[in-house]
Amino acid sequence: MTSIATAMHSTETAAARRVLVVGAAGRFAGLVPQALRDKGVTVRGLVRDAERSARALANGVDEVAVADLRSPETLAAALDGVDGVFYIGPAFAPDESQLGVGMVAAARRAGVRRFVFSSVIQPTDVSLANHASKIPVEQALFDSGLQFTVLQPANFYQNLLGGWARVVAEGVFAEPYPVDVPVARVDYRDVAEVAAMALTSDRLAYGCFELTGEAGLTRKQIAAMMSDALGHTIVAGEIDFEQWAARLPLDYTAAQWELLRRIQEHYAAHGLRANPLVLQAILGRPPRSMQAFLRELAASTRAAA
Repeated sequence: MTSIATAMHSTETAAARRVLVVGAAGRFAGLVPQALRDKGVTVRGLVRDAERSARALANGVDEVAVADLRSPETLAAALDGVDGVFYIGPAFAPDESQLGVGMVAAARRAGVRRFVFSSVIQPTDVSLANHASKIPVEQALFDSGLQFTVLQPANFYQNLLGGWARVVAEGVFAEPYPVDVPVARVDYRDVAEVAAMALTSDRLAYGCFELTGEAGLTRKQIAAMMSDALGHTIVAGEIDFEQWAARLPLDYTAAQWELLRRIQEHYAAHGLRANPLVLQAILGRPPRSMQAFLRELAASTRAAA
């Protein structure tokens, strides 16, 4: 009789030793290479044009592959010799679902064993198109035969970076929804750490995990934390969407801006609640807090002054 231990062992997948990180030059996926290198993994960064190679290398990749998600024939070389993939789709792209499904198919053709998809918290909230667009990609993974892990993170702490200089200069932290609405957030470095775990062990195999560091903080609460970190008062404010969008360093199309507007309207109506227990259990420690993130950011600001 086959023992349970033997049966379990037979389903194990070898740890990924070379991982393709899609979007390695970006703000979020760019945090994944170092988490993988800390586990002894060779990291290949995928960028859409050679001009972004330097940024990917600065983020810690060992090698760079240039490929276009919209040209599947370019992905074969990028995936050659790779046994793991970390994938996050381009934000608010109208063909986001197709790109993700295509990446799963390309990984399968290339013989990749492990695939980690950075999805979104509550993807079944189909009132938000950028949430609903993740569902076909998750389904493609479920059907792929690959050892998958789906990460479903909340709003990223790192989204605050684009407006940080203005917050410091003007003393106001403004977003286009009411100041007392709670929104769950997570440090993407914690997400990157979980991704590295999933690519190098079987502990998170075939799981879908909602990840948040904070159950839901209002802008008033975050402004108070900013005040503490900076040593001077930061006021929570509310701003018109167009004014807010004009301040962001994002090169979006009109359709992408409209999707972002709908998210802010959704926050205004419902907020975003989540539970940090899953992330804490996976990490074996408390997730990084917003307070710690802001103190780190304030220290960097003072050092640069």
